[in-house]
Amino acid sequence: MSLPVLLPQPRSVDEKEGTFTITEGTRIVTDRPELGDYLASVLRPATGYEFAVSAGAAAEGDIVLEINAEAASSTGNQAEAYRLVVDGRNAIIDAPADAGLFAGIQTLRQLLPAEIESRTPASARWEVSAVTIVDAPRFAYRGVMLDIARHFFGVDTIMQLIDNVAAYKINHLHLHLSDDQGWRIEIPGWPELTRSGAESQVGGGDGGFLTTSDYEQIVHYAASRFITVVPEIDMPGHTNAAMVAYPELAPEGAKIAPYTGIAVGFSSFSIEADVTYRFIDDVVGHIASLTPGPFFHLGGDESLATKDEDYCTFMSRASRIVTSHGKTPVGWLEIGTCADLAPGTVGQYWSYRVPQDGADDQAVSIVRQGGALILSPADAVYLDIMPESGFRLGLEWTGAPTPLSQVADWDPATLVPSVGEENILGIEAPLWTETVETAADIDALIFPRLLAVADMAWADAVSDSETRVRALLPRLDAAGVQYGPA
Repeated sequence: MSLPVLLPQPRSVDEKEGTFTITEGTRIVTDRPELGDYLASVLRPATGYEFAVSAGAAAEGDIVLEINAEAASSTGNQAEAYRLVVDGRNAIIDAPADAGLFAGIQTLRQLLPAEIESRTPASARWEVSAVTIVDAPRFAYRGVMLDIARHFFGVDTIMQLIDNVAAYKINHLHLHLSDDQGWRIEIPGWPELTRSGAESQVGGGDGGFLTTSDYEQIVHYAASRFITVVPEIDMPGHTNAAMVAYPELAPEGAKIAPYTGIAVGFSSFSIEADVTYRFIDDVVGHIASLTPGPFFHLGGDESLATKDEDYCTFMSRASRIVTSHGKTPVGWLEIGTCADLAPGTVGQYWSYRVPQDGADDQAVSIVRQGGALILSPADAVYLDIMPESGFRLGLEWTGAPTPLSQVADWDPATLVPSVGEENILGIEAPLWTETVETAADIDALIFPRLLAVADMAWADAVSDSETRVRALLPRLDAAGVQYGPA
């Protein structure tokens, strides 16, 4: 029995003789009940088996999840390292930490037939080839971004996305919570943000917003899948919706009205007004208090209506507001034009696979100020770009579609000359939603291309990514993912 394609590619795979068979009597033995319950929730629907979760000694036929400091990989990010040993008696996942056990669970599910992803009973032989896998990720940050400002998406859609991406070891969810078209999160003391500020979106429609409870639910659910939420409030540009709600945030004489188009670069906060910084402090403080992860994204992109000198004055002050609330600031690459960012500010690279218009200099500036980079080259991993010409969704502002074959056709270690891999946090694939209106639309632009991103963010060396991703399509089919062109 040969091994199926595993994605992301593990560091070490040693195939053995024999198979392990899951039966109706298989238990999940662990002293980590939440992880045991999660694994059972993955396996129960397709098999119809009970998968009792219990602590204690394992018997033949059981799946075991256990913490073991000696299970660490010799290389890679040890926080998510794991070892998976399958023989004729048991399947055992051990790891130094819970995050590693969760990663190992995703590998185990890929060793099973694709039908295991079905949420209804399926017919298959639930056998796993004997194997020893020792694994750990290349990068600690492996992300996807969902823009819920241009079109609003609620809790259920976001939670479904979390489940779908967690299966491929994505561990950061960047939520773009504000833009010119809409403000999408409740902030105490600023009620108009979710009244007039949230009532519009691209093309018209009702818009919407996340209540504090909604956001907390998303953060908690993401954490249960070992995904860190990265909230973004874009500023000083992309701020029209906030200024519709509170015109005092706008420069004197600015004409503010709800916006439903897709143009960029026309809005800016007032850089001089004290109310701007009181507003930012309240917004950052509230969202930071609800977000256990280390990052708060300030945006900072396409601030074309802000004077250059004002832009850097603003980013210096805003980045320090973020640090005052105990978070690490993150900003799009343009923040690298500024020389006085809060120490440690992270930059998100969104130029091309060949840096353009000074992008490499901006990236180097961020690193020299003590920061690091998240890599999102637009012509490789921007998922709002059409996967093929004429596709019903997406844009082509990069000049051409981004087919699956192009997603992994670059090297993170050499993308930015003079920036070593030690200064790279990881890779993120953004989905801007100008053309995205439904959960099915999200699926069609994110999948299967995100699988190639997940592969290169985890594995040290990725070969034949396109073919390997296509081998996983039956799993997406079984999971009900309505993916786009492959």
